[in-house]
Amino acid sequence: MDVTARRLPYARGLVMRTALWLQAVGLVVCIAAVWLDMLGYGSGVAAILLYLVVAACVITRISGSHPHEAFGAANAVTLVRAGMIALVAATAFETLDDGAALAIAAFCGLALALDGIDGWLARRSGLASTFGARFDLEVDALFVLILSVCAYMHGKAGIWVLLIGLMRYGLLSAGFLSKRLEAPLPESLRRKAICVVQIAALALLLLPQIVPPVSAWIAAVALALLTWSFAVDIRYLLRRDRSA
Repeated sequence: MDVTARRLPYARGLVMRTALWLQAVGLVVCIAAVWLDMLGYGSGVAAILLYLVVAACVITRISGSHPHEAFGAANAVTLVRAGMIALVAATAFETLDDGAALAIAAFCGLALALDGIDGWLARRSGLASTFGARFDLEVDALFVLILSVCAYMHGKAGIWVLLIGLMRYGLLSAGFLSKRLEAPLPESLRRKAICVVQIAALALLLLPQIVPPVSAWIAAVALALLTWSFAVDIRYLLRRDRSA
């Protein structure tokens, strides 16, 4: 009871600050989404709905695994990236002219560049948390999924390219069938590098100059690298369980 009472002011302050960040970034996303709609380059509704899903996950989970009252600059950067990804998702089902496709590819490059900042900010500010690490991971996974959908919808590769975006979610689903696959994985430079390669390769496919069969080969190499990385992790999880 006392512990709960002591945590209550902290939790309230954190949730309030988080809500303010969600509203601020959400307002920008809404304005940009409406602008995309007006130009005919995407579905503003899709961008707003996706952002709302991310916002709901953030506001309901942050107090349980973020032991700081401040939302933090690192989480703010990750949230901005989530908003950018929602806007990219809005263009997935639209036919883009070369200029728009080039702009979206550059936009994805900026989102990828921001990915290298949030972790550094968390460590520098002393606000690193389990929530922040998981938030960054899930935003990266969402980015890969959206980009793989874009690659397929824009005709850069066959439907198999969706495996790149679905592989992480497939592993999460497999965890319901085997508890061995639910165990946490150690930090891995290989895993981080492969993630960057996936995002960079899929963003490259958005360039109007990259067309089949070159685009399909780029996607195939990215898929092969990701499959190898997941195989290494799954092997580790299965062996770790036996040794335990």
